[in-house]
Order: sequence, then structure tokens, then C-alpha cells
Amino acid sequence: MLSVARYGTSDLARATSFYDEIAKLLAAKRVIDRDDVVAYKGADGGMFLIGRPFAGEAKSGNGTQIGFIAPSRAVIDAVYAKAMELGGTCEGPPGVRGPDGPSGFYAAYFRDLDGNKIMVMRFGD
Repeated sequence: MLSVARYGTSDLARATSFYDEIAKLLAAKRVIDRDDVVAYKGADGGMFLIGRPFAGEAKSGNGTQIGFIAPSRAVIDAVYAKAMELGGTCEGPPGVRGPDGPSGFYAAYFRDLDGNKIMVMRFGD
């Protein structure tokens, strides 16, 4: 259903360094590289953009979150670890969520360097 998501940043070079590493782990490729916005495209065709806002200052939203689908739980663990290494902040370490038990929903949550909330997730083992 979702085809694109975008977050604002106050420092595009810093955000690009952060998301280049995350994208690499998720097998996404940088497809737009301008001085105001960078975009990554995943294997499923969905795109994530990070850039300077059209007007005003970049602010993280309260209750706002986007999610990246990972091919395995190991990739979720690796993305979360990389985000922490790069200066992201924990919003929930990797683990099984919800009532589905060990073969259900597995996710990790973190905030990027601008305070934007990210979820990395998958359903199944």
C-alpha cells in the first residue's frame, strides 16, 4: 500500500551518512542524490526520502513512525546495532512483539540523528 515516505533533516550530509549504512544492510540503493534530498529504493520498489523541508525547520513528529521491512530477523538485529553505533537512540530493542508468539511479528525501533522514529520489522521466523 505505501509507496514512499519522507522525513526532514537539519543536516542532510549527516543524515545521508546514517541512512547509507542502514540502506546497505536492507539491500536498498540510493536512487536520488541532490543537495536538498536523498532517496533510497528497496527491492519491493518502495522509496524512502530524507531531505531539507520545503519550508521551516525539520522537526520529528510525536507519534510519527515509518517502517522498513527486513528479509530476516538477523538483518533487523544488524540494522538496530548499526543505528545504535551511528548515534541513533533506542525506542525498543529487537524482539518478538504481540501475541503471535515466536513465529510472529519481530521488530526493533530507534530514532535517527534528527529524532525521527524508525521501525525495522518482519512477520515470521
